Formats: sequence, structure tokens, C-alpha cells
Amino acid sequence: MASDSAPATARDRARWAHYLANERAEAAVYRHLAARREGEERDILLALADAEGRHEAHWLALLGGEPERLPRASASTRLLGWMARRFGSIFVLALAQQAETRSPYDDDPHATPAMRADEKIHSEVVRGLAAAGRRRLSGTFRAAVFGANDGLVSNLALVMGIGATGVDARIVLFSGIAGLLAGALSMGAGEFVSVRSQRELLEATEPNNFGDDVLPDLDLDQNELALIYRARGLGDAEATARARLVIETARTADRAVPYRRPPEGADTHEVVGSAFSAALSSFLFFASGAIIPVLPWLFGLQGLAAVLVALALVGVALLGTGAAVGLLSGAPPLRRGLRQLGIGFGAAAVTYVLGLLFGVAGI
Repeated sequence: MASDSAPATARDRARWAHYLANERAEAAVYRHLAARREGEERDILLALADAEGRHEAHWLALLGGEPERLPRASASTRLLGWMARRFGSIFVLALAQQAETRSPYDDDPHATPAMRADEKIHSEVVRGLAAAGRRRLSGTFRAAVFGANDGLVSNLALVMGIGATGVDARIVLFSGIAGLLAGALSMGAGEFVSVRSQRELLEATEPNNFGDDVLPDLDLDQNELALIYRARGLGDAEATARARLVIETARTADRAVPYRRPPEGADTHEVVGSAFSAALSSFLFFASGAIIPVLPWLFGLQGLAAVLVALALVGVALLGTGAAVGLLSGAPPLRRGLRQLGIGFGAAAVTYVLGLLFGVAGI
């Protein structure tokens, strides 16, 4: 490196010591995560920790040994370590992915090209480790975030609009509770109909045993069973071979009872899930968000104070759900949180202005 010939300044040494602290903390994060996993995933996390150890050794060599006073790791790295020790969840991997994309080595002449390459590759490795967890959470998490945010935004807009008209606080409270129940019941009913319809659609497309009892009587050379398999997408030869096998099996079965073929494939109904469970989840997710804007009026506040408290509570909730989405998607949490906040407050502002225009305080 061209800078090796120049004497290290106090500022250089302080930066190297900070890098050293961060590398040690990041290696500890990967080891804590590895302790909660098995097999290939555990080995990958330990390999990442070893790579951070090599980076640590580089900064130790430049410093000429252990510094007398090692600075603390960055706040984000310490938070990551705290979460890894206590949770070891997909959120930690998502945060680690974000941390690996913000490498300071790209602009530091004292970092080796291999170290800069390592940091970029580490981000992709952690992304791959987090992918399975993201897929597991995607369906449930999407429903939870969608339901809670729908409740937050719609009921905040409702109580802001009603409250701006100047009506009694009890009317605002009743409107908020009515909006909560109406929205939650609508969400639950919609999810129930959606899942039940999907299950019925699957039932209509799945094979059944309607004609199984006549299988032993089919002609092996000219039978209609092969047409069934061809209709499902098999080629002519494969469909014929499979039909012959099924008919021969049916003929050797006990004729004292009607023949029934064994089930084919997995039960896709389990993938879709229960309509009642989906409806209850949607109801609860929406209600958990919709109750928050109503809390100030529920506890006796009214007027401007109730409006400001409702905005504060909903703002925190929107920032939290947006940040969680950002973490899981590998995007900046603050940016996603602010986006959610802007959408929610924008909707509330529209209804609040309408409420002011149609105010009834003077009626």
C-alpha cells in the first residue's frame, strides 16, 4: 500500500483502534448466532467470524500490538451484539446485512483489497442466510403489517376527521370504536371468504376417487384412465404406463370392498391454512392497529390534547412497523419508517381538513 511508507498519525491509530473494536464485536455477533444454529448455517457463520478475525489481525499488526485503551465499538454494532445474544433472530441477520453494506474500508488506504472484497461478499452471504427466514415470515408478516397498518391509518383518519368537526368527545370515541369493529369485522370476513374460496377452488382441481371402484374393469389396452393423466400434463407414453400400473394394482386388490387409490401428493389445503384462523388473525391484526388512535379518547382526553396524543401514538407505531419492514427487506429502516409515517399522516391530514370544512361546533 502506498501509505505504508508514511508515518502513522495519531488520527490514523485512533481509526485503526476503532476498526479493531468493531471487527471484534462483529466476530462475536456471528459466533453468538452460530451457537443457535446447526449444520451448514452454523459453519457459514463461524467462517464469517473467522474472516472478521483476519481483519482484526490486520489492524493489530498496524497498531503494533494491543492498544492501551481500546475504544468502544460503534453503537449499531453493540446493538447488533445485544440482539444476537438474546434473540438470534432473522432481524439480527437483517441488521448484519445492513452493517456489511456500510464498510468504511472502501475509502481507507490502509485496508487491503482483500478486506474490501470480504466486506462486500459478507453482505451477500448474510443475505443468503437471511433469505430462508424471510421466506418463512413473509406470509404471516405481510398479513400482520398490512392489517395493523390498515387499522392505524384508517382509524386515525376517521377520528381526526370526526374530531375536527368539533363534536363531543364521546362521539369521537364511539366513531373510533365503531370504525375499529367495522374494519376488523370486514377484514376478518374478507379473509375468511378468500381462504375458503381458495380451498374450494383447490378441491375442484384435485384428483378424487369418484371412479376408483370401476378401475379393475377397465381394458388394459383401451382404457380411459390414461386420458386422465394426459389431461394433467403427462405425455402419451408416460400416461399409458402409469394407467396400466394403476389398473394392475386395482385388479390384484381385495374385490370384497370397493377399490380406492392411495392419495396423490401433499395436501394443498394445509398450505392454504384454515379459513377461521386466517379470519381471526386478520381481525386481531386490524384491531391491534385501530385501537391505538382511539386510546386518548378512551382515557378521557379531548380536543387538541387528544388529537396530539393520538398523532404521537400512531406515529410511533407507524415508524415501528415501517422500520420492521425495512429490516426484513434489507432496506434502511429509518427510510421505510418515515415512508409509513408520511402515508398515515397524509391520510389523516386529508380527513382532518374535511372535518374543519364541515365543522359543526357552531351548529
